[in-house]
Amino acid sequence: MGNKLLFLRNKNCLTQQEVAKAISKTTSYYGMLETGKRKPSIEVAYALAKFYGSTVEEIFFTNQNNFKLN
Repeated sequence: MGNKLLFLRNKNCLTQQEVAKAISKTTSYYGMLETGKRKPSIEVAYALAKFYGSTVEEIFFTNQNNFKLN
């Protein structure tokens, strides 16, 4: 999960602070999501998916068939 968030952030040339602000969370919290120290609530997962123009499944699950967390 963290690697996917880092990939998306870097792909869009964003800072952790910019993403955190967009989803109304602290930079520290978002950093913990990227490093895997925290798991997002469903609300945060949806906010990130919407922000990146993606789906929760594409960001947080290894594949859409088995729905296992990364």
